[in-house]
Amino acid sequence: MRYLMMTKAPAEPTAPDEKLFTEMAAFIEELTASGTLLATGGLAPNGIRVVSSGDEITVTDGPFTEAKEAVVGFALVETRDRDEAIELARRFRRIVGDGESVVQEVFGG
Repeated sequence: MRYLMMTKAPAEPTAPDEKLFTEMAAFIEELTASGTLLATGGLAPNGIRVVSSGDEITVTDGPFTEAKEAVVGFALVETRDRDEAIELARRFRRIVGDGESVVQEVFGG
């Protein structure tokens, strides 16, 4: 099963320290070596919003006022089941600290 694990922007951003870099590097290396991690990356805050209503399509450049709700990073993982995906998200949150992540199953992959 594939899951997209997304991280939202923290309410109060802090600069990462050496411990965070070390722990995250080890976590990513472990998931990559096991074949669990398929892709990962950070997302730029100034996205593009495309909205359709009937025949009208509106394109708006960001950043947007609701940036605190924005997804700032992602990981695409392949796990045995939902419980394993949740455990990976728990491990990630323990490394990075307070904040919010969203995990969604990816269909058709």
